[in-house]
Amino acid sequence: MSTPISSIRNLGPAMEAAFEAVGIHSAEALRALGTDAAYARLLQSGHRPHFIGYYVLEMGLQGRPWNDCKGAEKARLRARFDQLKSENTPQITPLDAALDEIGVIPALRKAL
Repeated sequence: MSTPISSIRNLGPAMEAAFEAVGIHSAEALRALGTDAAYARLLQSGHRPHFIGYYVLEMGLQGRPWNDCKGAEKARLRARFDQLKSENTPQITPLDAALDEIGVIPALRKAL
């Protein structure tokens, strides 16, 4: 039997739905992947990068409150997040932007 992702501290229904949309369907699967691999899946699927969401996930997987992340630990996590974001966020090409502007393709993510 699998445990819902929302059973992990700090993670609610929105994060559960986001992870399910990228094929991560249980708390066990999320823990097995770890923060970086799971968050990379979100980014690769077009999820908007958000540092707080990233470190909330890290704290949750450690069983810690989200606001426990401070100082040097937070700085290290920020560096990891920035690296993940640069490696896993799809880039919008000029052609994609032009096609989006004239309505040929669905609206592109506004976060990029």
